[in-house]
Amino acid sequence: MTLAAYREKIRELPLVSLFCSCILPAPRDAAVDKKEAGVVDLNLCNIRDMEVIELSKRASGQAFEVILKPPTFDGGPELRATTPPRQKPSLEEIQKKLDAAQERRKCHEAELLKHLAERREHEREVAQKALTKERQGHRADADKEQRQMHLNASQERLQEEDKHSVEVS
Repeated sequence: MTLAAYREKIRELPLVSLFCSCILPAPRDAAVDKKEAGVVDLNLCNIRDMEVIELSKRASGQAFEVILKPPTFDGGPELRATTPPRQKPSLEEIQKKLDAAQERRKCHEAELLKHLAERREHEREVAQKALTKERQGHRADADKEQRQMHLNASQERLQEEDKHSVEVS
């Protein structure tokens, strides 16, 4: 079966309505058909070397196998995703952005200073607590020492009184 007959059979199939017209190109003159037999132009790529194999022929219909080689993108339009051009910002917009950045810097600096002040205050509190604890320790030691001296003095007095009472008796 020829390629032209195959194309006619394909046009009769209901699934063909789903394909675009570029799969079934319009017939060309015989010289072009011989030269580019099997070439289908899809606007983006060219599918070359289409092979049609007749599988079975019956009274109820015919079966064909179409083998297409992978598409090549030679000479097709170049597809590049481009972003729309950006508008140049006005001087007012630039100034607003600069002011906002300056404000953010000031806020950040204020937060940093606040954090440092809190840290210094905490260090002072810790140092004050340590100093108070140390003073309390010294005071406790001094009180203990004074109590011990007082007890020693009291014991000496008692011993002297005991000596005097033993001598007098």
